[in-house]
Amino acid sequence: MRKSVLLIMMLFAVSMAANAQKFALIDTEYIMKNIPAAQSANEQMQEATKKYQSEVEALAKEAQKMFQDYQAKSSTFSAAQKTKTEDAIVAKEKAAAELKRNYFGPEGELAKMRDKLITPIQDDIYEAVKAISQQHGYDLIIDRASATGIIFANPRIDISDEILRKLGYSN
Repeated sequence: MRKSVLLIMMLFAVSMAANAQKFALIDTEYIMKNIPAAQSANEQMQEATKKYQSEVEALAKEAQKMFQDYQAKSSTFSAAQKTKTEDAIVAKEKAAAELKRNYFGPEGELAKMRDKLITPIQDDIYEAVKAISQQHGYDLIIDRASATGIIFANPRIDISDEILRKLGYSN
């Protein structure tokens, strides 16, 4: 009985070893930092973000100033003046919210800029990863940059430099 259990365990271990899978690791942050076009795209995105943010903040400050002025002078306003001023303040706040949505929303200017500048680079990286995966027989490639569950990974399975070489960037 003992020999048969041992034999079954050994057969199971051998079958698991025969079905061993190959894993690799990449770091897309590292890869993107080593692609000049990605760096340029990130800089353009940061500049646009600052510009858009300052425009939204300026509009919001205008609304805030209008409200502060209203609070200071509301006791001297007639009911019609109060309503008119309150409507103007609400309209200014709505305009600020709309501008924010137009710039930072899911279909806003920054999303369009990202699709135009960053997505093609990410697509190239994906194609390079796919080609290297097929070439070396990797069953799974994990991205260190997005896999927050990775506590440690042996550097020998990191193929980020190979991806860069495949894309034409030596490191």
